[in-house]
Amino acid sequence: MRRVVFNKKGGVGKSTITCNLAALSAVQGHRTLVIDLDPQANTTQYLMGSVGIPQEQTVFHFFDSMLSFMFRAPHPSEFVHFTPFANLELMPAHPEMEELQGKLESRYKMFKLREALDDLDYDRIFIDTPPALGFFTRSALIACPRCLIPFDCDSFSKNALYALLENVNEIRLDHNRDLTVEGIIVNQFQSRAKFPVQIVEELLADELPVLKTYLSSSVKVRESHGESQPLVLMDPGHKVSKEFQQLYEELEAATA
Repeated sequence: MRRVVFNKKGGVGKSTITCNLAALSAVQGHRTLVIDLDPQANTTQYLMGSVGIPQEQTVFHFFDSMLSFMFRAPHPSEFVHFTPFANLELMPAHPEMEELQGKLESRYKMFKLREALDDLDYDRIFIDTPPALGFFTRSALIACPRCLIPFDCDSFSKNALYALLENVNEIRLDHNRDLTVEGIIVNQFQSRAKFPVQIVEELLADELPVLKTYLSSSVKVRESHGESQPLVLMDPGHKVSKEFQQLYEELEAATA
């Protein structure tokens, strides 16, 4: 099962959601892979911390090999690393990834990620994307049948959400007939504040695929970033950890 976490707006929780859902998948005994396609490498930092990563074994080098190999393309598994967490592996990001986008686009390499994932043997794959609809995000949407969209209860986010859904639909029609929006994840939700509640009610009134589980805002999430440990592993009893668990179960139930 492959999922891409996508939103063109930054700061909506893509990396946090990706890593915590992947961590729960791993805890359940599923062999799980996370792919970090964002040059900011927040997901890579969240899962690996100060653990060293070989400089020539990242997503950058995977895509660069698509441009430069002469005789044999490296197997995608060569760019995957163990994390400190059981059953959870990572294809890490690299800050120079942006430099490749133009070359990759001009040589029409958007399907290479999907081909690579077909060659990998994992129960669950989660892909974190940059906050833009560039080459790497398009590659992820082409490679996955399921798309999760974090939503941070902001009016600007609401206005952009409809265009984002159109972007996903365009990818579906042109490149990936299996692609669906699995759900909109309400993140950083404040149930006692009038405005976030109103925004979510508007999404529901428009019959958008809002998932039933909402994720609360908490400083503990930022603390887990600093500890380089998904919150669901660092503090399983925390309110937000329990919300992540409920979200994971909701997604699993929908695919059963």
